[in-house]
Amino acid sequence: MSQTPAIDSGEPAAQAHMRFDDNTLLAMLFGEHDRHIAQLEHSLGVMIASRGNELEISGPSESVDVAQAVLSELYNRLKRGEAVDRGEIDAAIRMASARGKDGKSKTPSRVDPIQTRKRPVAPRSPRQAAYIDAMREHELVFGLGPAGTGKTYIAVAVAVSMFLSGQVDRIILSRPAVEAGERLGFLPGDIKDKVDPYLRPLYDALNDMMPTDSVLKRLESGEIEIAPLAFMRGRTLSNAIVILDEAQNTTPVQMKMFLTRLGEYSRMVVTGDLSQVDLPTGARSGLAEAVDTLAGMKGAAFIRFSNDDVVRNPLVTRIVRAYEKREKEASSAQRGERK
Repeated sequence: MSQTPAIDSGEPAAQAHMRFDDNTLLAMLFGEHDRHIAQLEHSLGVMIASRGNELEISGPSESVDVAQAVLSELYNRLKRGEAVDRGEIDAAIRMASARGKDGKSKTPSRVDPIQTRKRPVAPRSPRQAAYIDAMREHELVFGLGPAGTGKTYIAVAVAVSMFLSGQVDRIILSRPAVEAGERLGFLPGDIKDKVDPYLRPLYDALNDMMPTDSVLKRLESGEIEIAPLAFMRGRTLSNAIVILDEAQNTTPVQMKMFLTRLGEYSRMVVTGDLSQVDLPTGARSGLAEAVDTLAGMKGAAFIRFSNDDVVRNPLVTRIVRAYEKREKEASSAQRGERK
């Protein structure tokens, strides 16, 4: 068992006792060489000691409460036959910490997992929970923030769930075909061959939610459509859930065109990162203009993710923060020069 010392946070020390009734599940909860317990101790600044099927948790009061909530949630996951890994532990810590800090928060503390054909998809941060809730309640949702926060993945999962449950008849996934700072030159093949590289992340997310043969069948029938943004012009999209990914690379004209495609019994999700605009220098992002124009509009919801919501490899979070710091320093230096 790891013996990471509790962090001195100034909070009163506390202890808690937990007892579990299934030693087999308890071994899975601990992980190989107690690595899951070590992760909890390191993340929360607590100490966890075990004796048989009982645990003693000690450390700052709030951290002990969070650790108890996390261990209970993870144990219940194992009882349901679901896996527990590093990512799930991190997600449980995020969710339990948010509930502990602000019991009156409007962010949903519990959102039912999204049911897809392959597996359920559960939120891994409070903002992901709010995002899922917004997509279920609003006709138009903007998911804004850095890479790795699950904006596209969660949106595709909700789309697949709505399609499988019969809430919508079609799934339409779109992206602007903009090169990310590169000049790819001439691409061989037909129109599908030319645009598929831009749309590959959407195919990847879709294949995570449904068997490949089912995806291919739905693509052939038109029940699922993956197309570049230019193909949306002149259409009215009814009885569908429509996702526009990488929307920071739209122009204002393109964004207005897309938003006005919304038909009856449809929902739209627009995702993007305004810190990664690949439009020509000086060009205004259609996503930025839409956020300014539609703020506060009835029927629209805006979920803003931050680098604290990055759910990929922990190194990704540190990378995002390092770039964010560098950009802020460069911006401050430019302001100083102008003065």
